[in-house]
Amino acid sequence: MSTITANNTTDSGKSDDNKSSQISQELKERAERNRQKALLLKNSKLVAHPYAKGGNDESVKGRAIKVQGQRVIDSGGGFLIEENDDLEKAMINIITEPAPLINELLCCGECKKEFKDSYLLRTFELSVCDACRDSEDKHSLITKSEAKQEYLLRDYDLDKREPALKYIVRKNPHNAQWGEMKLYLQLQIERRALDVWGSEEKLLEEKEKRNLRREETKIKKFNKKIKRLRMQVRSSLYDKTTKATHVHEFGEDTYNEDEDTYTHTCLTCGYDETYEKM
Repeated sequence: MSTITANNTTDSGKSDDNKSSQISQELKERAERNRQKALLLKNSKLVAHPYAKGGNDESVKGRAIKVQGQRVIDSGGGFLIEENDDLEKAMINIITEPAPLINELLCCGECKKEFKDSYLLRTFELSVCDACRDSEDKHSLITKSEAKQEYLLRDYDLDKREPALKYIVRKNPHNAQWGEMKLYLQLQIERRALDVWGSEEKLLEEKEKRNLRREETKIKKFNKKIKRLRMQVRSSLYDKTTKATHVHEFGEDTYNEDEDTYTHTCLTCGYDETYEKM
């Protein structure tokens, strides 16, 4: 009887060990499933709130709630997800769609060959391939101020008249602290000037008129400065402290056309005085 009891004890010990190993294996599997669920919950939180601060494990805490006795998880996107083994199916899948492919080929305006993409096409919407790009001459760039001065264009003609001209922004090479420069394609600037003025002849005529008006304005300003200087010099020569011992009696005025001045002579002492009439 004692032998049989010992054998039974040994068998029961083996069975207990098997059961404990099975339980530990189940616990490991359950822990792994819980870990996967936690990772999925963290990813869903980041998807629902891509601009939320943090992004660590603490952002997932407190999101499991109970509704009518059922344990659910707040997705953060306005709906609740039941906590079960099929949680992976309810998670939000992030799908990045590739950019659409352009099957149509463009024809280069210079060599007439087909091409897919080029610098001038991306930057200025000009159908010219990179092989035909001439950045030194035909496809050179021009600043906004030069375009307005050389082609008599306004800000409205460059930026608001349809279609608005494309440009690139670069730092000023003369001084980095100055404002950034807008660079336009000179070829497109010339075309816009023809649209505004109608022809190259009308543009040249307008430039000549503006140059003449500018020169006339400069001459008028110069003459005014000279007259002001003369008046200041004459007023400085007059001494108010001296007592007048003689009062001049001037005769008729004589006009000098070359100097645009008037001269009159005192009838008593013969003093000549030259002045300008303002």
